[in-house]
Amino acid sequence: MIKNIEMKEKLEKGLLDEEFSVVYKKEAISSQYSRYLEVMAAFSELFDRNQEREVALFSAPGRSEIGGNHTDHNHGLVLAAGISLDAIAVASKNDEGIIRIKSAGYPMDTVDCSDLTVKENEKGRSQAIIRGIAARFTELGYNVGGFDATTASQVLSGSGLSSSAAFEVLVCTMLSYLYNDGKVDPIEIAKISQYSENIYFGKPCGLLDQMACSVGSFVTIDFEDTSKPVVKKIDFDFEKSGHSLVIVDTKGSHSDLTDDYAAVRREMEMVAEYFGKKVLREVSKEDVIAKAGDIAKKVSPRAVIRALHYYGENEKVVLQTKALSENDFEKFKQLIIASGRSSYMYNQNVYTQKAGADQPLSLALCLSEQLLGGKGAWRVHGGGFAGTIQAFVPDIMVEEYTTAMKEIFGDDAAYVLSVRPFGGVQIA
Repeated sequence: MIKNIEMKEKLEKGLLDEEFSVVYKKEAISSQYSRYLEVMAAFSELFDRNQEREVALFSAPGRSEIGGNHTDHNHGLVLAAGISLDAIAVASKNDEGIIRIKSAGYPMDTVDCSDLTVKENEKGRSQAIIRGIAARFTELGYNVGGFDATTASQVLSGSGLSSSAAFEVLVCTMLSYLYNDGKVDPIEIAKISQYSENIYFGKPCGLLDQMACSVGSFVTIDFEDTSKPVVKKIDFDFEKSGHSLVIVDTKGSHSDLTDDYAAVRREMEMVAEYFGKKVLREVSKEDVIAKAGDIAKKVSPRAVIRALHYYGENEKVVLQTKALSENDFEKFKQLIIASGRSSYMYNQNVYTQKAGADQPLSLALCLSEQLLGGKGAWRVHGGGFAGTIQAFVPDIMVEEYTTAMKEIFGDDAAYVLSVRPFGGVQIA
């Protein structure tokens, strides 16, 4: 850590290229200086007008689900990746035992480390996330102390890129480096983040988002034992694939979709219950096929279809992982398309029946096939029913593809990303 004024000088003179190159593409480094300077200015205004405090810079990525659509809640397999859009922070330790975090566009969050009990009136607020993270650090025997921080984020809220998980990992990363010499393992950070969101924030989320944000790169996650998920980082250099990851925001509303999301999980679990089990991971695909007729009568035909989607997605994650490990990106793209078709046909989460003819995701996928057929890959992104799709687009076609998407869904509809090789880190 160095003094605020010295860090500012390094940023103003462009002297952090080497540090930024760890997580940012070469062509994106120049734009990072202005971002960090803005966060530094906010920090100085709020906490350090004399610019004498020792500070550090931090970053945590968003994430993209690559394979395994709607499998984690039934203890399945998932392929995910950390992405280039990130949440950043400047932070400095204090000796007050108080954590103060001011995120751009939001009120200041303040947590007293001497009181880390669950607060019912904080649920649903970022203050609860911070308190829960500090509490879990303490329970696990890590050091916790006060610090002041300002943050800003490029991770789009409501885009399926996990802005909340990026914030959680960012807070954990600051505590890890400020008070624990950066020794808290990325997998542990993901679990701490999930704990905070479940117990303190009050949202019963899974572990996918936090794990991808914390570990970075391409990762496979096996949720057979949710208390000890098996995480494996894949050795694949996306930069050499000749493709970009493009997220298209179709601007469909996520409001009134809770029932749609819940039904996917509920129907899969109802098939498991038919066999006296809790989740589909405990039931074989062959048994479901053998009893498909009776399950359709006693549960529903759609439940059978969604169950078979679950098994197919698990199989595709294994094959996608193999293709990346063998540097066979063409095979990987074919499997992405197959995953997307399964989500559309079998999981049926590309549009909600409530929307009638309003099907923006379907339109984006249809046009992607017309534009990228035989060259790229495309599929629904995240929970589905509204929101975003993802596409792997040859670099030479990125401008053509994004222009077409923007003409239909708006100038801010297409985001060109890369896969980030690291999760939460201290930059400098």
